[in-house]
Amino acid sequence: MSWKKAGGDGGVSKRWAVLLCLGSFCLGLLFTNRMWTLPEATEVPLPNQSVEEGKALVDADCGSKKVQELQKYKDVLPDQDTHHDVQTLDKTIATLETELSAARTLQESLLNGSPVSEDFKVSESIGRRKYRMVIGINTAFSSRKRRDSIRYTWMPRGDKRKKLEEEKGVIIRFVIGHSAIAGGIIDRAIEAEDRKHGDFMKIDHVEGYLALSGKTKTYFATAVSLWDADFYVKVDDDVHVNIATLGQILSKQAWKPRVYMGCMKSGPVLSEKGVRYYEPEHWKFGEPGNKYFRHATGQLYAISKDLATYISINKHVLHKYINEDVSLGSWFLGLDVEHIDDRRLCCGTPPDCEWKAQAGNTCAASFDWKCSGICNSEGRIWEVHNKCAEGDKALWNSTF
Repeated sequence: MSWKKAGGDGGVSKRWAVLLCLGSFCLGLLFTNRMWTLPEATEVPLPNQSVEEGKALVDADCGSKKVQELQKYKDVLPDQDTHHDVQTLDKTIATLETELSAARTLQESLLNGSPVSEDFKVSESIGRRKYRMVIGINTAFSSRKRRDSIRYTWMPRGDKRKKLEEEKGVIIRFVIGHSAIAGGIIDRAIEAEDRKHGDFMKIDHVEGYLALSGKTKTYFATAVSLWDADFYVKVDDDVHVNIATLGQILSKQAWKPRVYMGCMKSGPVLSEKGVRYYEPEHWKFGEPGNKYFRHATGQLYAISKDLATYISINKHVLHKYINEDVSLGSWFLGLDVEHIDDRRLCCGTPPDCEWKAQAGNTCAASFDWKCSGICNSEGRIWEVHNKCAEGDKALWNSTF
């Protein structure tokens, strides 16, 4: 339209037109500010900008007090505090993974129609308390005499075992699976024994000597879902253990993540069929005569919570070798794991452990290497206990 002179009929004066334009501009600006918030220039990432260029851009913003205070804090932050924060974060992640693993275990049990462990029900109802260690004693259906010999030597029974759990944070259970035909006479015998002593941890595993790798994996996965502990220990039922000494050894490593502890060895890979510890997959280890990678001997070893959680989460894809101690060591290859070799975890029977005890260097575990355990342990474990045990006072007065 054409502009009319000021005061002309039917037109709009220039003054009003200017005012209307200014008013429209202000309203538009107000509307735009409400709908869109432009980011700071320092917050906009450039496509090909390097880390150093981005840092220079932030540093150039002299008006940003927040950036300056953050840089000042980084400059004065001690290395030790940073390391501690990383360790705390690792522990937090491990705890979350453990809770996730426990939920998955419960879900699988429900989906498969398997009965849920009473220990799991109790831990869920009262909340998961923290324990120092869980000791799983690997046992077999035929090892009733071995179990009784342990109950009457180094393992507390009844109320004393419960006291050990409550006051010292130590869980001890015999670890047993089930027969190929679940609910048979062998399984009923274990149930009767468990009703009498209440010291079994029954896992979803078919028992058999050639299935020890699978049993070990299932033990750790089940234990970490039942109890929140710093360490999970596996020990054979023909080994003598000093609980307080073991707890003191482990407590010194409790602040570290991903700990794998035992008596480390590297034995030969046996490729000849029929010999003890024959390795069917010997070809995977290179030329004949080669040795295994370093791993803890199978009589007793301990792993930290995050490694037990790792096994639980990845249990379906972890490869099982014929020898369970080799399998465990293989699961940690490629991980950032600290291997700790402590020879107090593999002392000999008297006079070896006796001399060491007299010298003030009490052993945590004792057995005969030639038998891969205490030879004739049902009777000889009493001798080992009488000569090498740390004593009740050492256990109940300990602060591990």
